[in-house]
Amino acid sequence: MIASSLDLPELIHELGRGARGARSLSRAETRALFAAMLDGTVGDLELGALLIAYRIKGETADELAGMLDAAQATLECLVAPAADFIPAVIPSYNGARKLANLTPLLALALARRGIPVLVHGDAADEYGRISSASVFAALGIPACRDRGDIESALHTQRLAFAPVDVLAPALAGLLHTRARIGVRGPAHMIAKLLQPFATPALRLVNYTHPSYRDNIAALFADAGLAGPAGVLLARGSEGEAVADPRRQVAVEWLRNGAATALIDPIAMVGPAPDLPTARDAATTARWIERALAGLVEWPESLTRQVDAIERICNHNNARGDDREHLGESGTMRTPAARLAS
Repeated sequence: MIASSLDLPELIHELGRGARGARSLSRAETRALFAAMLDGTVGDLELGALLIAYRIKGETADELAGMLDAAQATLECLVAPAADFIPAVIPSYNGARKLANLTPLLALALARRGIPVLVHGDAADEYGRISSASVFAALGIPACRDRGDIESALHTQRLAFAPVDVLAPALAGLLHTRARIGVRGPAHMIAKLLQPFATPALRLVNYTHPSYRDNIAALFADAGLAGPAGVLLARGSEGEAVADPRRQVAVEWLRNGAATALIDPIAMVGPAPDLPTARDAATTARWIERALAGLVEWPESLTRQVDAIERICNHNNARGDDREHLGESGTMRTPAARLAS
């Protein structure tokens, strides 16, 4: 649907009446509106008004579903490599400012276990944050240039980093409006929810504020949106999907319309590992190389995260046979529980 068939002034009027007075749109209405925003037929003035309106109002689960419908429709779906595991999809759009960016370590650890891993995100450092793209480059892992490049990297290395401009060009256009209007819009949330494969894949989704958790859980209560592999949901580390090295947060698996607790919040045992003190990409890359070589200790939370993802991405698990992977209570068995059994 093009913008000329939408009553943009009326939609802006409904959405722009503030956090309490605004009317939320239906899934179908939002899908049509976001599709027009993605295809570039909404004028700059109206686009700015819509983005600011959503920044103030926030998005409901139905609106997020409509936006995700529209964004998914613009993707050229990827073919996953033949493997014993379904792919894991890791969005990386925040980078790190206070902590080292360990998203590349998570991706490399999963790839070493045979799991195809697609990391997608911004291709440059912004706002004083170190992006995963910069750390991957310092590790000698180049950004993919097109769809064929992504599929080739997944097949040969089990790991690909795709800039959002390559993976989802239409959505990237909306993301870049942040530089013009100064605030994030709904496209930043939608980018973290993409499932770019033609076949099942596990998405890692994180949230920064507790209120977002309920919205995401409500969104993926729709089994069709969650997909057969589901979504791994946890509070992010500075907005990244990698486990926070300082604490163990709750990790949930959203699948088949239900949320299963995989890892409960627990106190970390023993002193925290020595993480890189410098925040630059080169220092982080050298530390990651040492961690992969077993020369420095990993955060416990990251080890648990890798174990959980490996179990979910196992083909039998993705097809619905959870008995070998979940404890009787439905909670993922931690390494300590497995050793005790």
